[in-house]
Order: sequence, then structure tokens, then C-alpha cells
Amino acid sequence: MAELTSLRNIGKELERKLKAVEITTAEELKAVGSKEAFVRLKLRDPQVCLVHLYALEGAVTDREYNQLPEDVKRELKVVSDGLK
Repeated sequence: MAELTSLRNIGKELERKLKAVEITTAEELKAVGSKEAFVRLKLRDPQVCLVHLYALEGAVTDREYNQLPEDVKRELKVVSDGLK
């Protein structure tokens, strides 16, 4: 089982937050998906923002968060806005 920090965009702080919502490995994050992981994070910590969702999506798809395609960013923004 790979550590969360082995994925792109996942540093120690985001790893800590993910573990708090019981996502403890890279495989678990990929299985859950970026959107569900973000929902769990947001419910626990309302300060989690759209950039976190971008980072999660990048981790799952093996891309830097700032290199996500614009259509993916728009889709993720809709998810984020729906939780406000």
C-alpha cells in the first residue's frame, strides 16, 4: 500500500486531513475518487476549498493540480459550489 504523499499534490497537511476522514493510502484515495474525498473533507472542515479538490483530482489522475484541463476545473467547481 502506497502512502498518500507518494501521489502528486499530496503533502503532509493534506495527508493529515485525508487520514482524519479515514482515507489512509493512495489506493484508498483512488478508489474513493477526488469528489467523494473532497465531500468528506468539506464536511469535516468547512475551510477546505476548491484548490484542495484540484489537488485531489490531480493526485487521482497523476497530474499537477495547476495542469488540469479547463473543462475538468469547471466540473470540479460545480461540485465545490454545490457544497457551499
